[in-house]
Amino acid sequence: MIVNGKEMNFKEGITVKELLKEIKLDEDKVVVEVDLEIINKNEYNQKKLSTTSKVELIRFVGGG
Repeated sequence: MIVNGKEMNFKEGITVKELLKEIKLDEDKVVVEVDLEIINKNEYNQKKLSTTSKVELIRFVGGG
């Protein structure tokens, strides 16, 4: 699986929610794109990823 351009190993069928937990990201502070499709937050628990998925995680950062 490719996450933000880096190859990472996760089990086949991991959900978006499980992936975020594994890499310690708050699901409320991130936008997830899988294979060029933005995933709705209410689908994080159902959307399964494969070993060939390309995932982009965009984090919100505050500041001024």
